Amino acid sequence: MASAQFAETQLEELPVEKRSVKALQLQQLKRSFDLFAGNHESKPDVDTGSQEAKLRCKIRDEYESVKDMPPPEQAAAKRAAVANGAAPSLGGATEVTTAAEDTAAGRSSTARMLDNIAAERASVSGGDQQQLVVHGGAMNGVANGGSKALLLPTAAGGNKEYTPSAAVARRLPSKWPRPVWHPPWKLFRVISGHLGWVRSVAVDPGNEWFATGSADRTIKIWDLASGQLKLTLTGHIEQVTGLAVSDRHPYMFSAGLDKMVKCWDLEYNKVIRHYHGHLSGVYSLALHPNLDLLMTGGRDSVCRVWDMRSKVQAHVLSGHDDTVCSILSQASDPQVVTGSHDKTVKLWDLRKGKAMATLTYHKKSVRGLALHPTEYCFASASAENIKKFRLPRGEFLHNMLQNQKSIVNTMAVNEDGVLASGADNGSLWLWDWKSGNCFQQHATQVQPGSLESEAGIFAMTFDKSGGRLICAEADKTIKMYKEDEQATPETHPVSFRPPKDIRRF
Repeated sequence: MASAQFAETQLEELPVEKRSVKALQLQQLKRSFDLFAGNHESKPDVDTGSQEAKLRCKIRDEYESVKDMPPPEQAAAKRAAVANGAAPSLGGATEVTTAAEDTAAGRSSTARMLDNIAAERASVSGGDQQQLVVHGGAMNGVANGGSKALLLPTAAGGNKEYTPSAAVARRLPSKWPRPVWHPPWKLFRVISGHLGWVRSVAVDPGNEWFATGSADRTIKIWDLASGQLKLTLTGHIEQVTGLAVSDRHPYMFSAGLDKMVKCWDLEYNKVIRHYHGHLSGVYSLALHPNLDLLMTGGRDSVCRVWDMRSKVQAHVLSGHDDTVCSILSQASDPQVVTGSHDKTVKLWDLRKGKAMATLTYHKKSVRGLALHPTEYCFASASAENIKKFRLPRGEFLHNMLQNQKSIVNTMAVNEDGVLASGADNGSLWLWDWKSGNCFQQHATQVQPGSLESEAGIFAMTFDKSGGRLICAEADKTIKMYKEDEQATPETHPVSFRPPKDIRRF
C-alpha cells in the first residue's frame, strides 16, 4: 500500500509538457534528419585506386583481344609489303603525354588514367598474376600464348586457377529431357445419339463399355468395340456432369446440376441410393480406389466425402472460395486432390478432413486435373498453362513447354506417358508427359447442324488399355481417337526445342 502511494506521488511530481501532435512530429523529423541525413549533400571522396582497378577490369574484358593490333597505317603498310613480296617492318613508338600537356589540351582525368594504365602495361612484365580478372580466363590464357593459366589470389595467401562462371554453373535448359516419340493420334469414330452437350464420360473396368452423361438429362451406355448404344438411363432432372464406375462393386455413380448424387445398380439398371447434402449443382465426382468412399464437389465450394454404403456424409472438405470443378483420388496420401475456380489446388488429409497443402501457382480457374497412373505426380490445367506437381507435398516440377491459349476443361493421361488436354474452343493437344512437349495439335470439327461455337470438349478419358481416347463434346457427339499404326519416327519426327528460360510461375 505504501509503495502504491509512493508511485502516485512520483507521478504527480513529474511535469508533463503539453505539445500538439504536429509539434511532436516535427521534432521527430528533426531528430531523424540530424541522425541520418546530416551530410546528405556532401559527396564522398573519390578513391583513385578503385577507379583505376575498375578501368583495368573493363579494358581487360572488352579490349583484350585487340590490344596488340597495330595502327591502321602500319596494317596497310604490312598488307602492301606482303602483296609485293617484301618483309613487313613493324615499328612504332608509344607516346605518353604528361599531365601538364593533358591539362593544356583540356583532357579529363579519366583519359590521363587510361594513358597511365596503357603505359604501365607496356613497361611492367608479369603483371597478369596480380591483376583482377572478371571474365574470360581460358581465352585470355590462349591469347597470352597458352603457356600458363591465370591465377587469382586467395584469402590464405596462395593462388588458384581462374575458372569462368559459365563453366561452373549448371544450365537447366541443356539438361532438359528429350521427348519420347509417340505416334500421332487420329479420329476413327464419331458417335451421335445425345440430344444435348455431352458433359461426362466413364469407362467400364472390364473395358467392354463406357457411359456418357449429357445435358439432355440422360446417361447412355455404349459398346466400346462397336460404338453401338446398349442402354439409356433416366432419372436426373438436370445436366449430368459427373460419372464414375466402381471397379470393386457393380455400381455406377452419377452427379448433376440438380444437386443429386445417385448410385446405380448395374445388375438391375436402377437407382438404389441417393446422397443428399449439396446446396447447389454438383460438377465433379471421384471414387476412392480402395475404400468405399465417394467424393463429390460442386458450386457450394466444398468437397463432400460420402460413405458409399450407409449414405453418411463422412467429411465436408471446406476451404475453397469458389466452385470445386475437378477431383482426384488415390490410395496414398494425399488421398484427395481438388481443383477450384478460386485458382487453387488443395491436397487433403482424409483422416483429419483438413488440407495438407494449398497450391497457388495458377492465375486462372483450375478446371482439369490428371493423375499419372504409375508416377507419383499429377498435372493441373487452367487457361494460362498446364503445370506438373510431385506428390505427396505438391512440389512444383515445371510448366508444359507450349501454351494452348484456351480454357482447358479436361485432361487425361495413359501409362505410355501421353497427356491429352481438351479445351473450350475444340482444340485437342497431345503432350509427352516426361518432357512437357506437345507433339500433336488437333482441332475438332463440329457436326453438320451445329454451330461453330459448339466445338468444345467437356470431358475425356482413355480406355483401360490406353490405346483409345474418348472425348465428350459440345456438338452432342462422342469422338474416339486411336494411334496411327502406320506412323514411324521418320514419317513423323519429333519437333522439340529446349526452353531457353525456365519460368516457375
